[in-house]
Amino acid sequence: MYNVKISILIVLLVGLFSCRDNGVVQTLPEIINNDVVNSVGEFDFLPSNTTGAVYRKRAYILSYSEEHEQAEWIAYILKASDIKEVDFKRPYFEIDNNILTGAAHWKNYKKSGYNKGHLCPAGDRRSNFKDYEETFLTSNITPQEYDFNAGIWNRLEQKVRYWAKKQDSIYVVTGGVLTDDLETIGFENVAVPKYFYKVLLSKDHKKMIGFLLPHQDSKKPLYSFIKPVDEIEKMTGVDFFPSLEDDLESKLESDTNYDNWDF
Repeated sequence: MYNVKISILIVLLVGLFSCRDNGVVQTLPEIINNDVVNSVGEFDFLPSNTTGAVYRKRAYILSYSEEHEQAEWIAYILKASDIKEVDFKRPYFEIDNNILTGAAHWKNYKKSGYNKGHLCPAGDRRSNFKDYEETFLTSNITPQEYDFNAGIWNRLEQKVRYWAKKQDSIYVVTGGVLTDDLETIGFENVAVPKYFYKVLLSKDHKKMIGFLLPHQDSKKPLYSFIKPVDEIEKMTGVDFFPSLEDDLESKLESDTNYDNWDF
């Protein structure tokens, strides 16, 4: 908790004296006030955050947890036009120098036994190389076991892209469940989540679905991991779509019916 307070203080102090045009949320109100950040781009249903450090990138928006050295969530719209069969050269992972408190170094993962797991997948950002390249920033990665990353997590990522193609576009919020009792790796103590989640909202705001996956591979069908979104909110402390009308939000977040999601 002490580290979190220090991180927020640093964000506030630096925010007062700096203004960047390369993707950092550019003014003090934007970094601590979701109402302002909500106006950025097309993502008008930004989640709440527990960090006080929300950043706008080209390809997504993130809330960075300095305590856990990773994003507490990544939020973006996935459009059918983002999903292309292009053979971009895979870039190296790079430190996100825009994180005011300092993003984790990629060397934390070296010999850790964990993959650099994407939160916003590179496959969700293939409309242009700059967006694709941005998914390789360390603010967009989290420690994941290889079998999980290449297995059930990959299956879920592919299913989300399938839905985005069918529905033209979809809102995506994703991250690890960050708690105080997690194993850490590396010299900066990057937390290893025990669970990962994805919360999806349809373009027409008529349906929502949440997935909560234990950090281990599984051969179970994806619908086995559906959880009420309000349950995931309790675990994370994040209100995923606070801009929705209250009655609609309550209805969608308590629903686990997946009949209108084509599995």
